Amino acid sequence: MIPENNRLQRIFFIFIGLILTCRTFGMDICDKVDEDKNYIDLVNPFVDSHRSRWFFFSSACRPFGMVSLSPDTDTEHSWRSGYLYGSKQIRCFSHVHNWQMSGVAVMPTVGEFKGHLGMNAYQSAFTHDGEIAKPGYHKVRLTDYDITAELTSTMRVGFHCYTFPKSDSSYILFDTGAFLAHGPTAYSEVWKVSDKEIAGWEIMERTGRRPKDTPVYFYAQLSKPMDEIVSWREGWLEPDSNPERISGKNAGMAVRFKTRNDEKVMLKVAISYVSVEQARKNMLAELPGWDFEQVKQASFSEWNDWLGRIEVEGGSREQQIKLYTDLWHALLGRHVVSDADGHYMDMTSDFPRIRQIPLGEDGKPLYNHHNFDAWWGSHWSLNILWSMAYPEVMDNFCNTMIDMYQNGGLIPRGPSGGNYTYVMIGDPAVSFFASAYNKGICNYDAELAYEGLRKNAFVGGIRDHAGYEHSKTAHSGGMKYYEERGYVPDGRKDVEGMHITGASMTLEYAYQDWCLAQMAKTMGKLQDYEFFMKRSKNYRHLWNPESGYMQPRGIDGDWLPCFDPLELTEKGGFCESNSAIYSHYVPHDMTGLIELYGGADKYIERLNANFEKSEPYGFFRSNKTKEGNWTDYGNQPGTGMAHLFNYAGAPWLTQKWYVRSRPLIVM
Repeated sequence: MIPENNRLQRIFFIFIGLILTCRTFGMDICDKVDEDKNYIDLVNPFVDSHRSRWFFFSSACRPFGMVSLSPDTDTEHSWRSGYLYGSKQIRCFSHVHNWQMSGVAVMPTVGEFKGHLGMNAYQSAFTHDGEIAKPGYHKVRLTDYDITAELTSTMRVGFHCYTFPKSDSSYILFDTGAFLAHGPTAYSEVWKVSDKEIAGWEIMERTGRRPKDTPVYFYAQLSKPMDEIVSWREGWLEPDSNPERISGKNAGMAVRFKTRNDEKVMLKVAISYVSVEQARKNMLAELPGWDFEQVKQASFSEWNDWLGRIEVEGGSREQQIKLYTDLWHALLGRHVVSDADGHYMDMTSDFPRIRQIPLGEDGKPLYNHHNFDAWWGSHWSLNILWSMAYPEVMDNFCNTMIDMYQNGGLIPRGPSGGNYTYVMIGDPAVSFFASAYNKGICNYDAELAYEGLRKNAFVGGIRDHAGYEHSKTAHSGGMKYYEERGYVPDGRKDVEGMHITGASMTLEYAYQDWCLAQMAKTMGKLQDYEFFMKRSKNYRHLWNPESGYMQPRGIDGDWLPCFDPLELTEKGGFCESNSAIYSHYVPHDMTGLIELYGGADKYIERLNANFEKSEPYGFFRSNKTKEGNWTDYGNQPGTGMAHLFNYAGAPWLTQKWYVRSRPLIVM
């Protein structure tokens, strides 16, 4: 899966390397935060926002917040969308910037009403002059309307403060039918509850990754009574006789006020994926009052706590900003989806089901459920970070996956709104669990986790689902071949979905077998340990000694013809990569891989040649296909290649190529 931001993937691998040698570099993982240090001032949210992805930029957000509130300048694509620094218009302020999820767009306007005409009509130019973006807060001026917007949030409630000019026609739009990032809103309903309350729900239309239409509910309160309701549907204003409830496709509602010059009107929007009533309960639990400054400062304090778990000394201020900005990004993108009281929506079965997270003695949920994309790339960096500095987050993730196993029969590799997505390939959850369990992070049912992970490692498990293969009887992951032959052939005809590349599957499965073996060993399951350790050697079935590369094999067992180590991703048996890179992907048995290459000297020579050949193009190509890459620091699985010299006894080459690539890693 091409990450939301190439730079983040590259720099974070280096960042983790620094953490692992923290004493040398003046870094420490802190049990107690330095209360005098303002870490949020070391975060620059605008970094790389010129090429953002929908869930990359969430300024007015708590760590992993269910509400991920921010301005949206571009709303009609998953990529290069959300807040783009170079854009000239703000289209709305929306509350959900998740992987494969979006929702609840609002927008303040003044003057002629244009809400029913769509975002192109009511959007506003904005200026960076006076704009402020910090973790937990965003301030920006809408120049077309002379409105200053300020945003902050709790975990599940977005908090807006709009400073209006003098006008008889000041509006706040609830564009519940808006097209936001991943696709159109399938259906929505919004209604007036009282003179200060609006409520509603939206159905996020299914995507190629999230297979089911998924609801998001909201409950909103205004600090000022509305004077009038305006509603629309399919581009037409509703008659005045019935404006207070509207439903359908492309529907929405706006409230009108008279405002004095510089009058502040505040808006609170709570969300839930369960019901409007649950959204209301989330607001009552987290934000019953109207003190915007207090909530903003509380958000700053929470972010200082989370960011301050890693203390950095020395270096320039610019270097510290680079690190803490990336740390901030690492604490954003896998948002909470359960309510304050632990209710959550389960979409793993044929019909949606409302379920309850177990409560502790204090009556609070023992953990939160999260939305997240595949762990396919996180084992290079983020698994290490979370386990060291944020173990409670790993517990949350683990419990989310175990609940989904109990509910739907499989431990997921990338849930979205309670859906299975079958994103990418294999079972990267096993490396996540193994990392957590073997570090003593185990506030979950480990036996149940192992049961689900073991199921995933055979025919019928999650591995059998190729990328986005949503059928219950999926088989395109090729596990029957892996069990029988020790590899997954390419050129299979009876396949569905995407990412059906057998060579990548084989190498990923071998590594995942090793991870499962480590968990089995720690749990005393020694027979399983021996079994999966033996299977972890299956990578050898792809090694062609004549070419000196890992090569795809056909259904007949022969090497696929016309082999090219630089072949385009899907054509050559490798998922989002090629043989030149995947031939170094045996992270669990580097000793064995080096032997295949003919020893340390020959391996060093080959790996060094990859870097020499890739230096002219900067070690990664930004094109989507990754054509012609010898290294690729823009995507998995190539992000760890420079560190492989260490396993061959040449750490100075790791240093060399890190330094050479460093200009591409900085802002």
